[in-house]
Amino acid sequence: MSDETMTVFSPQLAARFDALAAKYPQRRSALVPMLLYAQDEIGYLSDAVILEVAERIGITELDVRNVASYYSMLRFKPAGKFNVQVCTNISCMLRGGYEVYERFQQELGVEPKGVTADGLFSLEEVECIGACCWAPAIQVNYDFHDELTPEQVPAILGNYRARENAHA
Repeated sequence: MSDETMTVFSPQLAARFDALAAKYPQRRSALVPMLLYAQDEIGYLSDAVILEVAERIGITELDVRNVASYYSMLRFKPAGKFNVQVCTNISCMLRGGYEVYERFQQELGVEPKGVTADGLFSLEEVECIGACCWAPAIQVNYDFHDELTPEQVPAILGNYRARENAHA
């Protein structure tokens, strides 16, 4: 992309993309990291994000969509500021993962893949998050919480609400 081209990304992320694409012998190899960084900044993979990433590495939008749709951690719709991912894979399931997931649904008042009315939280059920020894476990954005019980859910949500209020 040329310097005069408009970008949906911050100047810092645009520069990071340029450095990342230059690092690989084939620019396409930078696709998944670019999508993850873009999602972190924008919140999801919008049409504009997909178009710009495709242009930056010289592939089609369809190629970007095909790769992005393969990875469950990439989203095509906005999530909450705090995306709660509850693991219900075998270890977590056997130690109460579904009960923790149901408690999050109750406390947040959302269905699976839902977003709270204020946009603060989204909730999704996920496969393994790699914390099997400490099941059941959740991930909120990049924070892990493990060895959970349903009774701990209100306090976890309260901590994130307090964090948001401190920044408001």
